[in-house]
Parts: sequence; C-alpha cells; structure tokens
Amino acid sequence: MPTPTKGARLGGGPAHERLMLANLATALFEHGKITTTEAKAKRLRPLAERLITFAKRGDLHARRRVMTVVRDKGVVHELFTEIGPRYENRPGGYTRITKVGPRKGDNAPMAVIELVEALTAKAETVREATAATKKSAAKKAPAKKAAAAAEAAEAAAEEAADDAAEGDVEGAEGSDDPKADKAAGEAEAFAEIAEDAADDAKKSE
Repeated sequence: MPTPTKGARLGGGPAHERLMLANLATALFEHGKITTTEAKAKRLRPLAERLITFAKRGDLHARRRVMTVVRDKGVVHELFTEIGPRYENRPGGYTRITKVGPRKGDNAPMAVIELVEALTAKAETVREATAATKKSAAKKAPAKKAAAAAEAAEAAAEEAADDAAEGDVEGAEGSDDPKADKAAGEAEAFAEIAEDAADDAKKSE
C-alpha cells in the first residue's frame, strides 16, 4: 500500500475521497475493469482487495462491512456470489494496474485497473506440487546434514584410533608419549559424536 500523505489525498476532503474510492470500487466490481488516473488506481487497489477478502469470508458480518463502502446491493451480491468464490485459492493479488499513457487535455497519467483471472486447475495443481516439493526438501535437509556429520565423525574417529594405535606401539617399546593418550581420548570423543549423529539421522528419516 502506498505511504499516505498528510491531509486529503484525493478530492476536496476526506469524506469526498472516501466517496470517490467507494464509487470506483463499485464500478470495478460491476464491470471488471475501469480506466482512471494512476493516482486513483493506486489508492483504489488496497481498498478493492480488502473488500474481496471480506467477500471470500462470506459471513454476515463481512457482508455488512462491505455494505458500508459499496451501497449497491446488486454489486455486493455479485461480489459475494461470484467474485469472492473465484479467488478462493488465491492468497491476495486480485487486481492488476496497467499504465496506458497520458490523458488528452490535462496530460494526466492514466491507468487501467482490472480484476485478474482466477487460478486454473492446472495452475493450482502446479502451485500445490511446488509447495509439496519445498516441504519434502526441507524435511530431507536435516537428515542429509546429520548423515554427513556422522560420516565425518566416523572418519575422524578412525584417524584418531590409528594415531592412538601408533602411540600404543611406541609406548610398548618403552617410551611414554602423551600424544598417544590425547589421540585415544579424541578417538573416544569422535566415536560418541558419530553415534549421536547416526541416531539423529535415523530419527529424522
């Protein structure tokens, strides 16, 4: 939504602006698209989408909220019976603004604001498949990380065990090497890490 400026943005005052936007919203829902100035189209867009969101709810309270803006009962009926259900699977973005060039006379920038088409069954299927793919990928990512960590821990444990074995051989020859004790301790620690990572991987799968 555009950042509001101080004072009245359209018309001669706040009440005039509300009535102008209400009339524009009524015409938009009645005809599907209207041509107006770019400034009015940008102000109308958040109001129209909010009214469509009320129509998607479809309850009595939502209908009364819409009736405070759109006074034509026929347009409100069309909004709740046709336009609202059309966008049941669409999470916002019900309108589109297209610039069409300046107006003759005062050279004001003009634009067309229209209701977009509803999502087709094919588009809805693609959207659901994409969401399911992302969800499954998010689930598999921790399992892959845990498996990689387990492999790295096992490799490190094997290296530490080899170092410890070499240290034991040297100690058997009669030389006390503190590096051997350190390597043995690291081998045990890496073995524990590998076991924990393997357990996490199995749980995540």
